[in-house]
Amino acid sequence: MSSTTTTETNWPGTTGPGTNRNVVHSNATRRFAMLAMALGGFGIGTTEFVAMGLLPNIASSVHVSEPTAGYVVSAYALGVVVGAPLIAALTARMSRRTLLIALMVAFTVGNAATVLAPNFGTLMVARFVAGLPHGAYFGVAALVAAHLAGPRNRAKAVGLVLLGLSVANVLGVPLATWLGESLGWRAAFVVVVIIGIVTIGALFVTLPALDDMAVTNPMTELGALTRPQVWLTLAIGVVGFGGMFAFYTYLNTALTSLTGISVGWVPVVLMVFGVGMVVGNLVGGAAADSSVPRAIFVGLVATAVVLGLFAAFVASPWAAVPLTFLVGVSATAMVPALQTRLMDVAENAQTLAAALNHSALNIANALGAWLGGVVIAAGFGYRAPSVLGAGLAVAGIVVLGLALAVARRTAARHTATSTTATTATPTPAGAGAESE
Repeated sequence: MSSTTTTETNWPGTTGPGTNRNVVHSNATRRFAMLAMALGGFGIGTTEFVAMGLLPNIASSVHVSEPTAGYVVSAYALGVVVGAPLIAALTARMSRRTLLIALMVAFTVGNAATVLAPNFGTLMVARFVAGLPHGAYFGVAALVAAHLAGPRNRAKAVGLVLLGLSVANVLGVPLATWLGESLGWRAAFVVVVIIGIVTIGALFVTLPALDDMAVTNPMTELGALTRPQVWLTLAIGVVGFGGMFAFYTYLNTALTSLTGISVGWVPVVLMVFGVGMVVGNLVGGAAADSSVPRAIFVGLVATAVVLGLFAAFVASPWAAVPLTFLVGVSATAMVPALQTRLMDVAENAQTLAAALNHSALNIANALGAWLGGVVIAAGFGYRAPSVLGAGLAVAGIVVLGLALAVARRTAARHTATSTTATTATPTPAGAGAESE
């Protein structure tokens, strides 16, 4: 059986105890473990988005208005934002294998509680609980994938794990929505529970022991919050990725009112967008393995350009549909690079930093949707969210430039300090002759 040897040095997920050890993972082990983690991402992506399409059904079932039912979406997002840093810090000492399985168990329990919720109050609590493991799961899965793949292929591995989230938009959400419409909204979440149970089994069978992955402690993980580069990278995600959500939130109405596409064809276009997300994950992972900063920069530039073109040519379905696909590609291509950069700049607090990426993306979701609504309410119409999205992508480029400038200045300062310290240290007699 073919295998790869990973030499444990200071790259993500391997700092601290257990480093500098040669660990052999077969290609089959790596492949099946990553597919199992991606399956968990598929379940998470399905539950995150399916509620949006079933809000009328949920509202009727629990006897609230549709706008009130929309709070179940917010409850899940709040769970993601709160759970990612909290769980990452509190579980810092746990085995990564045990933690991944435990997170998927918690996710499955939260969705089972959603199925059984007798009223709106308990449903809100269930959705919050279901959201808590979301960010931590993807953060830990990214670290495990990078660890298994090795330094040269880590971003590609991260992209593979995140692929489940994108595939959910193509297959999981439409299937679960159809079942929810046909059999009642609870049936959609029964599907998610089944995916969760299968994932738990798959993780248990396929994940290696991962004893060579370092664990930390809560205070070390919280140290990520003191690093400017972590905050700047999160800001890139919030601002730059917010542009995609400004576009996507109002895409349905833009297609029907501006492009002239019938309501029946909108789900097909949304699936095209989902396919673009799948392609973006694959392309973005490979690009980030070549250069993380360049992958983020190209993704932001492409997103700004494509959103601008969508606003200009939205009246033509022959242009709007391919451009919708390209928005999915360009925006999603940034995610593996952002995840990898957080792992790079967090030093020994990688679990928390990696988990925070999904908190940032959920904030981007809320920010983009809100700002898109603001420009529409101001009377600028349904082209405006795409123009706004292009502007947010440009703002993300500015934040990226600031992050890289700060990184260069910090590196230059450290180099100058090291040079000064070396110059100030007396050279032992004979040392110069020995070195030559």
